[in-house]
Amino acid sequence: MSGLKLNFSFKNLGYLPRWVVLLLDLGIVFASGLITYLLLKGMKLTYIPDGYLFYGVMLYFSVNIFFFWVFRTYSGIIRHSSYIDAVKIFFAQFCALITLVFINFVFLLDHDYKIFLNTGIFFNGVFSFCFLFFYRIVVKQTFEKYLSISRKEGQMRALIYGFDNNAIAVANALRSENPSRFKLLGFIDKFNQNSSKRILDLPILQLKRRVPVVMRSVGAEALIIADKSLTKEERLAIVDECLEYNYKVYTISLITDWENQEEISKNIKSFEIQDLLERKPIVLDMHSISSQLCDKTIMVTGAAGSIGSEIVRQVIGFNPKTIVILDQAETPLHNLSLEIANCNPNIRIHNVLADVRNKQILKQVFKLYQPQVVYHAAAYKHVPLMEENPSQAIFTNILGTKILADLAHKHKVERFVMVSTDKAVNPSSVMGASKRIAEKYVQSLNYKYKNDAENNGTKFITTRFGNVLGSNGSVVPLFKKQIEEGGPVTITHPDIIRYFMTIPEACQLVLEAGAMGNGGEIYIFDMGDPVKIIDLARKMIKLAGFTPDKQIKIKIVGLRPGEKLYEELLNDTAKTLPTHHEKIMIAEEIFDDYEAVTMAIHDLIEISEITSNEEIVTKMKLIVPEFKSMNSIFETLDNNHVSQI
Repeated sequence: MSGLKLNFSFKNLGYLPRWVVLLLDLGIVFASGLITYLLLKGMKLTYIPDGYLFYGVMLYFSVNIFFFWVFRTYSGIIRHSSYIDAVKIFFAQFCALITLVFINFVFLLDHDYKIFLNTGIFFNGVFSFCFLFFYRIVVKQTFEKYLSISRKEGQMRALIYGFDNNAIAVANALRSENPSRFKLLGFIDKFNQNSSKRILDLPILQLKRRVPVVMRSVGAEALIIADKSLTKEERLAIVDECLEYNYKVYTISLITDWENQEEISKNIKSFEIQDLLERKPIVLDMHSISSQLCDKTIMVTGAAGSIGSEIVRQVIGFNPKTIVILDQAETPLHNLSLEIANCNPNIRIHNVLADVRNKQILKQVFKLYQPQVVYHAAAYKHVPLMEENPSQAIFTNILGTKILADLAHKHKVERFVMVSTDKAVNPSSVMGASKRIAEKYVQSLNYKYKNDAENNGTKFITTRFGNVLGSNGSVVPLFKKQIEEGGPVTITHPDIIRYFMTIPEACQLVLEAGAMGNGGEIYIFDMGDPVKIIDLARKMIKLAGFTPDKQIKIKIVGLRPGEKLYEELLNDTAKTLPTHHEKIMIAEEIFDDYEAVTMAIHDLIEISEITSNEEIVTKMKLIVPEFKSMNSIFETLDNNHVSQI
């Protein structure tokens, strides 16, 4: 027995069965009745006549058991008792009191005597309610006290910003959380009006100084922003201040059910980098988009990618008749089909496993499904990989687009929306140049057949935007993975700058531009202010709770082949026209002759099958004169090229 260890832990105790709780309640009711009986006897009053003591006690217990059953007072978990349990106990005891008084009155009319002293019934009811409620409070407080002691290790000391109903609900949810993540130190009042008051026995701190100073004064490590009256600018300013001093910041979505504490605590999350994008919500022309998509057959290429899959999710919301999702990646396509299978049972979903370079298969797809709108998001997009494999960029980004666009025209597709990139602007890489050539072809094809009387006029529309937060291969998932692994976070250059938007934002604007286009336009999106990548990395490290260059190192690894320091949204010779949507503009690019573009692309595809990378890139530079390689082995090819088209 010497090696036997007996460990007692409150948090490991199971919940009592209902019948045990009922027995405990009846024991308290019996004790209340006995106290009332002895108290009145001491006052020379008779609560229950001795001759009817047995019947009176049975009646007393029967009435209490009945109302315990009616109000289910024994069904709650004692350690989690709330005011709802108090209300149930009150009504159970009040109804029992009224019933016993009524029985007394009936007996008085029939037998000229009463079973109980009415004053005693009242005292008994008060004692029973108080004792039943009091013992629940004692049990609840005992568990909370011992559990809070056992959970203190590893808890983060936190302040809640705000003191309205939202903030109080958050505090209650965090106190009942198990295991507990936070030790709450108080609330911050930005109006400085309640410094002498307390909520949940926690102080309300005045915001006379900056938030980090207030946090330091109470030894807080984290801030939970629960004040929904804050503007976006105020929220960002608070987050920036806290991150500057290495304090963690948490946020929570708007609370609609204040009783569901478990759901509230689940919604408390760390700020993500996309939460810090200074953007207004995008307002879409829902009627215009719906008229283009509702009850129609929509095809999305590259549907399993980050952009394509989000387009599919958003298109579903406009109730198309059929969605054809096409991609060459088997597992991601399968995962997407499982995800959207039950979104809307009225929409037919067809999964097509195919490569956009395979003309024969795409012919069958168009013939079989007759799509009315095509969103073309299939592309090779990784800049360094395309520098090493320019022929693959030609076959997928140019040939694939040409095949799809030609089939769209042949089958009289209403709208063909191509997803392009800001890397097509004054391209410095093979990838960017391949997308610019694809843009040229789509635009020239539109103008060739725009006024053709025999053609229904497929509207070819191009959308061009920058980096997308969270997309496959973007810096945000990479930085997140590197931070989780303890660093270092790798930056190609300390001065590199990029435009960013979220995946849903980008896809919303693609749908909007696709709906508003008349054909031939290249739409560019308002990407907001450019972001310095090294600043992005530092913010992500701080959001993760680490100190940049100390706990997590930042390592400069040099620009990758084809990579620019600064991305652009317009060519040097291009201008922009506004649209009815403030975030979408039209780039006035000089469009080329269809025959010349087609011939140049035909030659480029031919040499891509048989010649060296240098010859392929040389040909690309002839088609796109503004293509100047950067940090690439192809820089030597940048002489004075004369455009072929």
